[in-house]
Parts: sequence; C-alpha cells; structure tokens
Amino acid sequence: MSVGVEALFTSALGLQPPWVVQDVKLDTAKRRIDFQIACQGAKLACPACGASAEPVHDRLARSWRHLDFFHFEAWLHCDVPRVACGVCGKTTQVGVPWARPGSGFTAAFEALALALCRDLPVRQAASLLRCADKQLWRRIEFYVQQARALEVFADVQVVGVDETSLRRGQDYITVVHDLDAKRLLFAAEGRTHQTVLDFAADLKAHGGDPAEVRHVCMDMSAACAKGAALALPQAQISYDRFHVVAMAIEATDQVRRAEMAQDAPAVRSTLGTADRKTLKQLMWGMRRNPTGWSRHQLNAMHWLQRSALKSARAWRLKMALREVYAQARSHNSQAQAATDLRAWLSWARRCRLEPFKKLATTLKERFDAVVRGMVDHRSNAFVEAMNGLLQQAKRAARGFRTSANFIAIAYLRMSKLKHLPASPFVPAAAK
Repeated sequence: MSVGVEALFTSALGLQPPWVVQDVKLDTAKRRIDFQIACQGAKLACPACGASAEPVHDRLARSWRHLDFFHFEAWLHCDVPRVACGVCGKTTQVGVPWARPGSGFTAAFEALALALCRDLPVRQAASLLRCADKQLWRRIEFYVQQARALEVFADVQVVGVDETSLRRGQDYITVVHDLDAKRLLFAAEGRTHQTVLDFAADLKAHGGDPAEVRHVCMDMSAACAKGAALALPQAQISYDRFHVVAMAIEATDQVRRAEMAQDAPAVRSTLGTADRKTLKQLMWGMRRNPTGWSRHQLNAMHWLQRSALKSARAWRLKMALREVYAQARSHNSQAQAATDLRAWLSWARRCRLEPFKKLATTLKERFDAVVRGMVDHRSNAFVEAMNGLLQQAKRAARGFRTSANFIAIAYLRMSKLKHLPASPFVPAAAK
C-alpha cells in the first residue's frame, strides 16, 4: 500500500495524533521546504486545568524554523488551536509538541544550536545555521538558566576562585570552580568580596553548604580573601601556582622595562657588535620557558646571561621561583616546600630589585597559603586549565560580548550541565 508524502513527513517529524502534516511545499529556487501542520479534532484537553474534551475556540497561525531537510531550509506552519474551557473559564492556546512556548524555533533546532555553540564561536554557529547570533544568545541564556536551576551542589568541598576580564582591564567576572568535579559552579560580574558572598548564597540555593567547603584555591586578591573568610568559614586558603608565577613574571617585566627606559644608552653599549634586534627579543624570551624559545630568543637570552644587567638577575629570580614549585611537585612535601620558599624569599629580599622585594613581602605575608598551593597539585592544574577554557569562552562570545553572554557561554561549556537538550544527532541510546 502506498504512503502519501504527508504521512511520510508526519512520521519523519515525529508527530503523533492529533498532529499531522497536511501539506508540503518545496521551493527549489529558494532551497526551502514548508510543512503545513494541522491539529485534527474539534475538542481538546484544556492546557490550563487539564479538563478533557473542551471545545476549540479559534486557531492562530504560527511558524517555526526547523532543522534542514536535504540541505533545504525547513519551516513548520500551524494554525494552533485555542481551547475555551467551560471548567476553569479560560481560553488558552494549546502547546505544540515540537517547540517550547514563545519560541520561533523548534526544540530540535535549538538543541542543535546549543550543541554547536559548545564547540564553535556563537557567530560562526549562527552563520552555519543561517540565523542571527542574537537569536542564539537568547536561547543559550534561556536553556542555561533552566538547566542550572536543576543542578545540585550538595557535595562541593574544594573550590577555586578566579577572575577574568572581558576587555583589557575592565568588566571583570568572578568565577568559582568545583575542583573535585572539575566544573564551573558560579560566575558573576565584579570582583569584590560580595561576589564570594553571592556564590555562597547560590551554593545554598542548589543544596550545598558553605560550611562544608574545606579548601579554597584563589589568587592573592584581598577582596577574595575577605569574601572567603566571611562566606566560607571552615575553608583553608591556598594560592595557586598560576597566579604566583604570574606575579613573578610581572615583576620581571617591571625590572626590564625600567632598565630599558632609564639606562637605554648603557644597555646598548653592552651590546657591542651584537645584533641590535636582541633587545626586541628579550621581552618574549624573559616571559617564556626556555623550551619555548625561538632561535632569536635563544641568542638574546644567552647574551642577557653574559651581561651584568638587572634584567638578568630578575630572570634568574623568576626561574628560581619556578624551580621551587617544580621541586614541591616532585617531593610532594609541605615541609620541603616551606624550606625552599624561605630560601627564595631571602634571596628576593636581598636582590636590590624593588619589584621582587615587594613580591617577597607579599608572599611572606601569605606564606602558609602559598605553601599549601605548592603541594596542592589538583587545584593548581585545574585552575590553570580553567583559565584556558575561559579564554576560549571569551573568544566564543566575541562580537556580541556582554557580561551576560560571557557568563552564559561559560556555563554552557564548563559547568557540565545535566539538563540541557540533547543534540538531535546523538543516538537515543547515548542520551
């Protein structure tokens, strides 16, 4: 027995009675296919109170963008019934099974959009789907908010607090990670102690207990420390390697910049017959690890180590601090890490380089927390990995980059949300 094209597409769209495909129109010139769907039945259940067999009051024309069919843009159209209920007295529009209320896209299309935005920049995903990126942002924010509301944070005990900026030096976002489950727990605008208090409130709202958090890995922000003391009273603080070494790199940069600016003639005179481009190679050579040096940077750093410049001393101090962390990782001993750090602090205080003297004072004031960060490899590694993922999220949000966009895409990519729509192309057994 032959099956009509309308019945075939009714099955392909997964429709069940009373919903059927009534008509199919194919426009090969526009590469578009339109499905007219009908709701058969003069009486339907009331969407408001559930009363059965209530009369249809009228029908309103609606359209939805669907997944492509055969590389053709697909649209669903339906005159959606409104039910006049004699029980509750309300006239309510019936919900369609292929889309959520108020959306101009089908649920399958939105699920595909979310799957693409997990891996691609939003603007690129919008281009592939042939829609506006603003439309995707609204759906990302809706589904992320909906999925987060269902998350449970009951077992959170070890967290990492970090901050990042959307633009250089402005629009800061504070993020909190679950270092055991390796997921983003919370993100909010600002970098004051209030953001940590807001995290504690959010943790409670999701079934967690701030008093059960026993370890916080963070940078050396006074605001974060104050917030942690107020909101997470039982937690020990550790300062992660990434931020401490970043402070040492900044101190090295300060020494180099000051020396090149104040003593440029003296510095150039030490070059002798060496390539004058050497100075330009020093900045990146001093920032990178030796394994990442280019040939020109290798030559520049060899020249620097043979010189008597302050920059050479600063670079040795920075590399020595890296070695302290490497030894702490190797020995996994808090006592040995404390001994090595004290030796480095003694050298830094006597080095006659003001940025390193200031850094030594900062580390001494937070000595115990710095040492804890040296031996807590889990926290250090994950916080560094999350920094990389945050940068990817920042690039994904480029082009329509507001704080709300960035937070939404960070949650989508890094929170391991369990209640997001599954991709329509994932086999049912894998969902």
